[in-house]
Amino acid sequence: MDFMKLLKSLEELLYELVSWLVFYPVTMWRAVVRPLSMMRYADIELADEPEEQYQDTLSPPLFLLITLLLSQALSGALPSVYDPTEAARELGSGSNLMIARGVIFGIFPLCMAVTLLRSKRVRITRNSLRPPFFSQCYVAAPFAFFLVLGLDFFSMPQEQGNLAGVVAMAVATIWYAQAQVRWFRHDLGVGALKAIAIFVGAFLFATIAAFTVAAVITLDAKSIAPGPG
Repeated sequence: MDFMKLLKSLEELLYELVSWLVFYPVTMWRAVVRPLSMMRYADIELADEPEEQYQDTLSPPLFLLITLLLSQALSGALPSVYDPTEAARELGSGSNLMIARGVIFGIFPLCMAVTLLRSKRVRITRNSLRPPFFSQCYVAAPFAFFLVLGLDFFSMPQEQGNLAGVVAMAVATIWYAQAQVRWFRHDLGVGALKAIAIFVGAFLFATIAAFTVAAVITLDAKSIAPGPG
């Protein structure tokens, strides 16, 4: 009986993993082309029963994590003046690096969600924070992917990827900004200038916080990393 339960669990796991090949590109396409619709979709889906949620897409946090995983894999495939395995080695494993990236880029949806709740004067609790955070993960994923891609281009040898890096980071930032400004305008009922000001403040805070967390993680990893034998 236990063996059959194990087989059933493996069957479900295999199906879930393979289904990502269909639902991940669908989710990415919708997030890039219709970011506000996907953010509304995330809010609506949370009202359903857990087993009925996100039937035709990936859940927002999972979508963000898979995107960061693909970004990490792409970083290792591109030529770089830096050793692509150094960060993973300092953190102990590729899994730890993945978790670190998740925490760092999770700051952006967190800051945007908190900003929305504070602007609405809504008490921040685990329940009230969940809907806007889930919504924000859908737009954070494409932003993180192209931002990291731009940084990877900058690290290519002989500065051959600098132009592509500028383009990728500019596209990522502009796309993210327009989605956020429209989101704040719609959810807060404010004008364009007010929405831009709210976004800029939240974005700057999130960027500083993300860099701070990244620096702390890097320093901590280097302090506990074993020295050369």
